[in-house]
Amino acid sequence: MTNTDATGTNTGTIPALRVAGPDDIDTVADIVTEAFDHLEVIRFLVPDAHRRRVVVRDWYRLYIAHAISGAGQVVMTDDNTAAAVWFDRTGQPSEPDGYATHLAELAGDDLPQFQHLDALMDAHHPSDAHWHLLFLAVRPSRWSHGLGSQLMDYTHTRLDAEDIPAYLEATGEQNRALYQRHGYTNMNPPTIPVTGDTVLYRMWRPAGQPEPDSTR
Repeated sequence: MTNTDATGTNTGTIPALRVAGPDDIDTVADIVTEAFDHLEVIRFLVPDAHRRRVVVRDWYRLYIAHAISGAGQVVMTDDNTAAAVWFDRTGQPSEPDGYATHLAELAGDDLPQFQHLDALMDAHHPSDAHWHLLFLAVRPSRWSHGLGSQLMDYTHTRLDAEDIPAYLEATGEQNRALYQRHGYTNMNPPTIPVTGDTVLYRMWRPAGQPEPDSTR
């Protein structure tokens, strides 16, 4: 699931980027939690607003730690305002150690919603080798500063050099437009129907796509 600034506009100085390490896990979890708080799919997962942030933060953290441990890569801004969580799906995919047990513990009564979403995302995940952009998150105070574009450009450059495509699930129409500017196209079927009112948009980026000019 991805959520970032809707426009990708660069309205100020872009901070330096770096690859996150184990000491950054909690900071990245905080970034994703803050960026995704308004999303309908997150409200579906944990309807109770009083416990939502705690539950979903623990869930994000499982994946962030897994990516950093070697299943993928996490790239973040030096000022701790944005992060991209990628997974390498060019080989046998994996999930966080003890995922089912940890999920049951953190989700509590909301476990069925998480299991529902996991099953749908697994069923709709492409089988071709690729890298999966699971989370692209920008703190709301930094939306429309071009950080999402900068993070994507960083990893797309590497993927293009290695002839590796990318996949993501967009959370809304506005960020779909941003991803389209970075070479992502709609897949068939184009959506993952989470609920009657909530869908995720499946998008695929072949390797070697030109990146937009993020300074415009």
